[in-house]
Parts: sequence; structure tokens; C-alpha cells
Amino acid sequence: MVRPPDEATRQGDSLRHKGDFDGAIAAYTEAIRLNPQDAQPYSSRGRAYLQKGELGKAIADCNQAIQLDPMMAEAYCTRGRSHGKNGDLDKAIADGTEAIRLDPQSVAAYFVRAIAYLMKDDFDRAAADCTEAIRLDPKSPRAYWARAQLHSRKGEFNEAIADWTCLIPLEPEPAMAYWGRAAVYHKMGEFDRAIADFTECIRLDLRHADVYCGRGFAYDKKSEFDKAMADYAEAVRLDPQHDKSYYNRGLAYMKNGEYYKAIADFTEVIRINPHDAEAYYNRGCAYSKKGDHDNAVIDFTTAIQIDPSKGYAFYARGWSYLQQSEKARGDADLAQAEKLGYTVTPDS
Repeated sequence: MVRPPDEATRQGDSLRHKGDFDGAIAAYTEAIRLNPQDAQPYSSRGRAYLQKGELGKAIADCNQAIQLDPMMAEAYCTRGRSHGKNGDLDKAIADGTEAIRLDPQSVAAYFVRAIAYLMKDDFDRAAADCTEAIRLDPKSPRAYWARAQLHSRKGEFNEAIADWTCLIPLEPEPAMAYWGRAAVYHKMGEFDRAIADFTECIRLDLRHADVYCGRGFAYDKKSEFDKAMADYAEAVRLDPQHDKSYYNRGLAYMKNGEYYKAIADFTEVIRINPHDAEAYYNRGCAYSKKGDHDNAVIDFTTAIQIDPSKGYAFYARGWSYLQQSEKARGDADLAQAEKLGYTVTPDS
């Protein structure tokens, strides 16, 4: 058994809980110097290294702790989390499993293994571990968080909403939980509820570009154009590189017939991501709508070069060629669109 931590270890724990990871590491190092056969400061220093993002050092310290005390479940948990963050998911699962064997009541161990299963897309096992963690500790925010994301990825939206709702009162700062629930409402098409949760995020001072973009898109779906534009504008003010906001705003401008503004926004998307085929395609559509078929053809061609599998890009270019009286090119593109499975209708 590990003896009670000495003063240096207690000092390290206090500093680590305050977020002073360098100070904690120094204190744990002193504890190791005083008693190099004590597994506890190695395990604790490993946690500090993990929280600092120095995964190799975290794993090395956990290895040493486990060598000194093979029954130390917490060291397996910390090493498992480090392996998971390193992308070594099988090792993370193995360490989580060993921690559970040593301490079947360890919520942290189930959580470590659940996250690794989730990252491997092994949803059933991830769900089982999250559920067991919640059974052991019904007030475990991390387990609800993981299970909510799991349900969302599986398309189990009602279950995801239930978990986000359980999580909100458990979090001292619940803005991120509201954001998670808003994203699920968004997927469900419940835009009023999504707007309410995004608004709550903002009220709680989570002023992030993704939040404003999400609320803007929900307003857009409700045809509340002015509110959508205001949110997109705030998103790009907060993050001038937020290509999703430019893209969504460009689509909204297109629907509103403001083609010059749409072109400007799609141009911003292309500036940020020069390989975004959809941005070229939609800018081409905006050019086409205002009768500039030369630039439309250029953009459709670029979209096709980036992703030649999209029949609608061939169709759009073919239609622009026909407007330029280039019948042979137009007919060839329309034929290619049909070959790729794009159904040509009079309203296309």
C-alpha cells in the first residue's frame, strides 16, 4: 500500500489543483528525491505532466509508479488518459481495463476506457462504460458529457438531449453544456430551442464565433434574415478566419438575391481555404445569377478540378456554357452530370 503523501507531495497536489503545473512538478520531484521508492509522487507528477500536455513524461512517470506499486489503479488511469491523447487507443483501453480490475468503483477508469472506445467508434462499449460511470457517480459531469456526445454521433438525439440536460446543473460553468445541447437541437431541426440555448451560452459569456454562427444559422432557417446577418457579422468579428460563418452568410445573401455580397463572402472562404470546392461552386452560382457566365465557368471549373465527383458542378457549368452559346461544351457537361447521377430537371 502507498503511505500517506509527505509534505512535498501535499504541496504538489495543492499547486496542481490551482493549475500551477510547473510548481507542482517541482514539488513532486522533491518528494521523489526524499523517497524514491514511493510510487505516489511519481503518479501525481505524471498527472501534472498530463495536464501540462507533456504526454511522454506523464507515461514515463506512470511506468515508474506502476513498477513500484503494480496495484496503483490511479497510475493506470493517468497512463491510459495519456495514451488516449497520444492516439494509442488500444493501450488506453488496456490501462483502463486494468484500472477497473484493480478498483471496480473507479469512475475515472471507466471514463478513460469510454473515451478510448468512443474515439475508436466502438459506440456500444463506450456507452456501457459511460453508463457504469454514471451508476457509480450520478453526479459525474465527465460521464454525462461523453455519453451525450456518443448519443449525438449515433443519431440518438433525444437521449443526447437528456444527457446534456442532466449535465447543465452539474457544471459550475454550464455554457459549454448549453452549447452541446444547442447543437443537438440544431440537428433535430428544433431551431427555436437551439436559439434559446445559443443565447444562454452568450448570456453566460461564451462569446465564441461558433456560437454566433450556430445561432445565425438557426435564425436563417427560421427566415429571420436580419438576426442571422447580425450573428454572422459578430462571428467573423470575433474570428476573421471563421470560414463557416462567411460560407453560411454567403448562402443567406444568395437566397436574398444579394449576389455581390454573396460573392464577397465566398471569396473570403476561398482565401481561408483555397481547396473548398463548395465555395467555388457557390461563388460560381452567384456569378451565374448576375449573368457573369465567364467568371461562373472559371469557378465551376475549379470546383470540378478539386472534386470531379459532383454532378451538380458539371450541370451548372454546362448551363453556363449554354448561356454563352457553347453548345458542344454545354451538352458534354450535362451528359457528365447525368452520368454522375445528378438528375437534371427543369428547375435545377
